[in-house]
Amino acid sequence: MKKILLIFILLLLIGCGKKEKKKIVEKKFAFGTMIDMVVYSENPAKAKKAMDLAFEEIKRIDDKFNTHKEDSLTYKLNHNPGKFFELDSEGLHLFSGVEQIYNVSKTKYDITISPLMKVWGFFDESDRVKIPKKDELEKAVMMVDYSNLEVAGDKIRLKTSKNKIDTGSFLKGYAIHRAKIILAENKVEHAFISAISSIETLNTKPEGESWKVGLQNPEDPSKVYHIVGVDDKSMGVSGDYQIYVEIDGKKYHHLIDKETGYPVRDRKMVVVIGEDGFFADMYSTAFFSMPIEDVIAYVNYTDGLEVMIVKADMSEVYSDGFKKYMIK
Repeated sequence: MKKILLIFILLLLIGCGKKEKKKIVEKKFAFGTMIDMVVYSENPAKAKKAMDLAFEEIKRIDDKFNTHKEDSLTYKLNHNPGKFFELDSEGLHLFSGVEQIYNVSKTKYDITISPLMKVWGFFDESDRVKIPKKDELEKAVMMVDYSNLEVAGDKIRLKTSKNKIDTGSFLKGYAIHRAKIILAENKVEHAFISAISSIETLNTKPEGESWKVGLQNPEDPSKVYHIVGVDDKSMGVSGDYQIYVEIDGKKYHHLIDKETGYPVRDRKMVVVIGEDGFFADMYSTAFFSMPIEDVIAYVNYTDGLEVMIVKADMSEVYSDGFKKYMIK
């Protein structure tokens, strides 16, 4: 009886000493989308300060590099052809990563894709878009040329006025990965950050449960297609249902083959799980255009990287380790 009572008292003491981790949710707008941040913490006030710092980091990166911000580096590059601009260590990191994926993809991934995005109407505020004429497409295809983006030491320029950078395929992923680092530096242990197609998780949920991510059904985005568990990882998703223009009742998505000038038609969704949101975002875009067999071979050879490709007929192709993340 004494032993039982002692154990019971000990359990009560342990229970009393353990603080409950509360859920804190914040939402803010950046990169043209809503950023959702979820944190679990025993100290909500301290966690809120960490979240504020993380959102400040996202805003800093948005202002510094977003193509559509007039004071950003990429805006200046796009509007001052031939002029060199200085790159700090962060800029060097970004453009080094971009070039790495350009090479991995055998030039399929190209951030000078803006002319093609423009001719298809993705930068048009009105709804009066139309299918580009053949000569318009051919001209735009010729204007997509990463070799005209020159990095010389700590300086960068676009050589001609024909080329324009678009940061949509990498900057959001980089920003939320930096936000995750800021949270960790401020003693946050459990966090989930979502920017729609870009996701970061810090560790698991408090009790060890996985963060669950519902993947949209490409044929009906209102429905969940798969659920994956992603702990202390980054995820990038590219899909033909995410951004599109509708012309004469037909949808044309934003994932364009730079060689043909037309949206890629042989796949519907690419999901990448990795260690860094910056690269996960770029990979998901690159893998949408690369030959599928090349994608699988590369991912299976690369540590810390997994991919699922949903083809046009809704059949699926996986890297060797992707299915271990699938819950449903």
